[in-house]
Amino acid sequence: MRLTKYTHACVRLEHEGRVLVVDPGTWSEPAALSGADAVLITHEHADHVDHLRLAGLGVPVYAPAGAHLDGPAPVRVSSGTEFTAAGFRVRAVGGRHATVHGGLPDCVNLGYIIDEAVYHPGDALHVPTHPVETLLVPVHASWLKTTEAVDFVKAVAPGRCFAIHDAQLNDRGLRAVDGWLTKEAGHGYRRLDPGESV
Repeated sequence: MRLTKYTHACVRLEHEGRVLVVDPGTWSEPAALSGADAVLITHEHADHVDHLRLAGLGVPVYAPAGAHLDGPAPVRVSSGTEFTAAGFRVRAVGGRHATVHGGLPDCVNLGYIIDEAVYHPGDALHVPTHPVETLLVPVHASWLKTTEAVDFVKAVAPGRCFAIHDAQLNDRGLRAVDGWLTKEAGHGYRRLDPGESV
């Protein structure tokens, strides 16, 4: 499986000619959706879903039941649901967005475990019950402290992990967060630049 990171929380997965894109938000590059066969949306915030791009895409879009989304009706999924998207096996986990302040935002958020190998948690730190090979770890947000990201990586204990949710950091901030996660979290932590693939 080829994984390509795009700006912020958007990730593109390719395998045997099939393309699955997770969280193509307003900050991610339009190229992430080129040739996409299906899209997974973790929650309703604009940094994770660009309604205008999805409206003209013409492919299945999977989103949490209860999410408030504009545009074409997505396929609604709930935590614990297992389904196939673009030929990839997907299991939805979690349920709620992490709290920022004062109990808000309180919206639905699903993480997706893809082919029992790649885990994209969206805007939450839900620890899955089964091991995953590759964790996509949020590294910066109004709802997140660096120590929480470190603890999340340790709790999931993946074979490797890559940074997501990083568009609000400048180069100095990225270096600081990368240093902490490399030193403290381990588990093959690495940040990919937008457009970089592994």
